[in-house]
Formats: sequence, C-alpha cells, structure tokens
Amino acid sequence: MSDHDILSDDEREALSAVMLEADLPPQRVLIVDDDKDARDLLAEMLRLYGIRCMTAANGEEAWALLNASSAIGLLITDLRMEPSDGLDLIRKVRSSQRAALPIIVVSGDAEAPDVIDAMHLSVVDFMLKPLDSNILAKMVKRELGLSR
Repeated sequence: MSDHDILSDDEREALSAVMLEADLPPQRVLIVDDDKDARDLLAEMLRLYGIRCMTAANGEEAWALLNASSAIGLLITDLRMEPSDGLDLIRKVRSSQRAALPIIVVSGDAEAPDVIDAMHLSVVDFMLKPLDSNILAKMVKRELGLSR
C-alpha cells in the first residue's frame, strides 16, 4: 500500500473479489396460496432467512408472474386453491419454457393421490403444514444455490 492509496491491501482484495463475481439477478421465491395469512406468514418466515419472496393468491396470478419475471428461481405452491389448483399450475409450468423450475408443494390436507401426482411432476418436495421453517429454508437455499 502506497501513501496515495485510500484502500488497504485487504480492502482492495475484497473489492476485486466482488467485482469478479457474476452479475446475476437476485433469485426470488414465488409463494402461491389462496389463504392470504398463510402466504404472508410463509413469505415473512423465508425473509427472516434472507430469502426474497413474491406472492400470488392463485394459479392465474402465479402464471402471470412467472411469465413476467425471470428472477423467480423457485415456486412454492399450495395444492387446494380456486379457481385452479396447485397441480394445474405445476402441470402448466412443466409444459412451458420454465419446465426446469424447482417446485415445492405445501399442503394442509393432502391425500395420497395428490402426493403421488405431485411427485410424478418432479417436485423437489411435498411438505405438510405446519411447516418446519428451518427445514424449508435450508431446502429453499439449496435449490436457489444460496447454501454454502
């Protein structure tokens, strides 16, 4: 470090490391649930773990957001929603250009056929409510590439 430098060697090295990182958009989780309290609680829970979230009240809203934002890196959806359920949304995603999008299903009242149908649609996991926030956050971070 010379007399004219305002940065220390350590600061300069840290700045160089940041400048060399890929300029990727921040990944967001799209939470879909027709129960406003449930989706807001889930979004707040994930935000506490530093995970950025967007929400939608149904499959149609979610589909519009998925088509409008390339920053969505993971979908978390409930199954029982009106007017279209979570399985319909998952099928739509799987037959689109976003087919590789990781999806986690959450449900409070799933029956075995629903679980089987969801797993055949290559979802990451099927979780029953109430959710364990630590397990969910760890899974979300892994899928978004945020875990170390």
